[in-house]
Amino acid sequence: MKSWLFTIMRNTFYTKHKVYTREAPGVNDCASARSITYGDQEWHLRSQEVHAAIGKLPPQQREVLVLIAILGVSYEETASICGCAIGTIKSRLNRARISSATAVDSWANVPLPLGQTPSRRWRTMPMDAGNRR
Repeated sequence: MKSWLFTIMRNTFYTKHKVYTREAPGVNDCASARSITYGDQEWHLRSQEVHAAIGKLPPQQREVLVLIAILGVSYEETASICGCAIGTIKSRLNRARISSATAVDSWANVPLPLGQTPSRRWRTMPMDAGNRR
């Protein structure tokens, strides 16, 4: 019985070792071994345009846009941070989105779909259930 169990354990070990070597990631698959590649120039330019558009916003609108759109803070938390009502936060966010979308779209000369303006584009974005009017 002892030799039979030992043989089963040994064969199981060999089988698992064979499977592991077959399925183990190679050097080419390892993400840490890959060389660093940077994004396309177009994405870099687009990010600079967005950064410049956000920088041109008034400080109150910029603060609200960064808190909600970039950091993902809720409207209630943003209202407590800024010390104003939720309606004021929603208004500032809407104005900031319209201003920054207009600035970025005009710089990049990106054609919008027929009948869609930059302000319309932002209104079509999904909102969470608690933030609907």
